[in-house]
Amino acid sequence: MTVLTNKQAMIAPGAAADRAGRRSVAQVLRAYVALTKPRIIELLLITTLPTMFLAARGLPDLWTSCATMVFGTLSAGSANVLNCYVDRDIDSAMRRTRRRPLPKHEVSDRAALIYGVVLGIVSVAGLAVTVNALAAALTLSAILFYVFVYSMYLKRRTPQNIVWGGIAGCMPVLIGWAGITGSLSWEPLVLFGVVFFWTPPHTWTLAMRYREDYATASVPMLPVVASERRVVLEIAAYTWATVLCSLLLWPVAGTTAFYPVVAAVLGAVCLAEVYRMYAKLKAGKTGIELRPMRFFHWSNVYLALLFLAVAIDSLLV
Repeated sequence: MTVLTNKQAMIAPGAAADRAGRRSVAQVLRAYVALTKPRIIELLLITTLPTMFLAARGLPDLWTSCATMVFGTLSAGSANVLNCYVDRDIDSAMRRTRRRPLPKHEVSDRAALIYGVVLGIVSVAGLAVTVNALAAALTLSAILFYVFVYSMYLKRRTPQNIVWGGIAGCMPVLIGWAGITGSLSWEPLVLFGVVFFWTPPHTWTLAMRYREDYATASVPMLPVVASERRVVLEIAAYTWATVLCSLLLWPVAGTTAFYPVVAAVLGAVCLAEVYRMYAKLKAGKTGIELRPMRFFHWSNVYLALLFLAVAIDSLLV
């Protein structure tokens, strides 16, 4: 009995080390996945696939769709990883982001940079080979714009950072359309406009919730440098623009009546949420009392359901 116990004692440390090693590998893999910001990628893919349905006026080619989605995922991951690399100082200063892999030193700065570049190269090359050159070129421009124009310049210098920086997030609709047709048209440009106008109010409500974080990191988001009244009014203006642009797809794309009805209902709910915030502001409420995150979460649902309506309508034509 004593002998067996001794053997077990001799084996146990090695087994424990192996288990620790396996846990370490799993943690590293989770860190690399986290660098790509999967939740943001989900939003980008939500706009890409329905646009391909619209471009095909029905079910798009399976191979092209899969290739576009897979390499589109890698390209979005590349942009997000490189954004994490550029913003590592900001992320370290903000409570909301200080648990990301780079501030926690779960991945080295050099490894993250290499990882982001490799993902970008693979995604652009993959689209060029399996889809078409236009989709690849649009993807490359989206990555470069997000990293160099938004992350490295606009974000740190102007309250209009997300207005123009959001252009990168609009590119998936153009990429999805180009993947199916090999060209561009007015329909994807309208959907580009929807995402363009949707992005600022979506981001500003998040920034309202984490205003102190952005102020600490010296990031001039609009809620940091402007009054709450101005922020809410600009959110209202951009939300109106989003809803009107979404309805413009009806005559431009020649949709059925299904799409504009859904777009109008979703838009009405969005506008109601904005004016709920404005009413609270007029009643003397401030900060988190305005419940900006309620609009933030609803705006995610709005975009997903709107583009789902695009896909469904394409099957009804």
